[in-house]
Amino acid sequence: MDRFDALLAFARVVEAGSFTKAAQTLHLSKTTVTQLVQQLEARLRVKLLHRTTRQVRVTPDGAAYYERVVRVLADLDDADTALSSATTSPRGRLRVDVPTPFARLVLMPALPEFHARHPEIQLDMGVSDRIVDVIG
Repeated sequence: MDRFDALLAFARVVEAGSFTKAAQTLHLSKTTVTQLVQQLEARLRVKLLHRTTRQVRVTPDGAAYYERVVRVLADLDDADTALSSATTSPRGRLRVDVPTPFARLVLMPALPEFHARHPEIQLDMGVSDRIVDVIG
C-alpha cells in the first residue's frame, strides 16, 4: 500500500461522502479507493469510516485522523509548489548585442519591467552599429 495514495483516498472519501465520488475525483476505480481505505484501516487497526449501502460517515477516530491528514496533504502541496516555483524562475547571464536604434527605441524602455519580472537574470547588453560575429 502506498501511504500517500491511501491518505489521499481517505481524505477524498471524507470530503465527498462517497467512495464513488472520491474515485471519480481521483480518476481511480471505486474498488481501488475502497481497497486503499481498507488497507489504511488495517494498518492503523482503527475503523475510520462507517459504511452502509446508502452512506459513508466518519467515525470519531476517523474525524481526528482526517484533520491531521488534511494538514499533511496541504504541507506536501506547499512543498511541491515552493520547489516548482523556485526552479521555474529564470536566472543566469544573458548577453545581447543590438544596433543602437533598436536599443534606444525598444530595449531600453523595456528594461525596467524586464528586470522587475526577472530579477535573477544578469543582462549584458552590447550596443553599437558595427557588425557582430555572434559565433565568435
